[in-house]
Amino acid sequence: MARTTARRPIPALSSPPMTTHRQRIGRAAEDLVAARLAAAHWEIVERNARTRYGELDIVALDGDTLVFVEVKAGRENATFGPERPVLSVDRRKQQQVRRLATAWMSERRAAARYEEIRFDAVGVCFTRAGRVADIEHIEAAF
Repeated sequence: MARTTARRPIPALSSPPMTTHRQRIGRAAEDLVAARLAAAHWEIVERNARTRYGELDIVALDGDTLVFVEVKAGRENATFGPERPVLSVDRRKQQQVRRLATAWMSERRAAARYEEIRFDAVGVCFTRAGRVADIEHIEAAF
């Protein structure tokens, strides 16, 4: 008689879906960062740029430099996660953003050539009341 065993579920390879609250905070952080970059005379080329591999937060021009900006939001005095939101751009996330940037440029071959390409990381920390506590922009973060 054949013996059957229960199969264990295979763990998901992607992150669990974000809650509406986290999506709202992330969107607020991206809006804030895009506005600050525009105020600093950067040209916002595209926001939430979709590729076949995923989405880039902000693609912008800082002079002649094409910049892929990864935005991370967090709460002040959070009991979990990294000490500062920008620290969540770890090696894995850096590789993902590089792959997305390559796909973005490949899918837009008609776009102009750029003098330089740079990857920035911006962390936005909010208070419990939803006010901005800190913004940390690391140019050429990776």
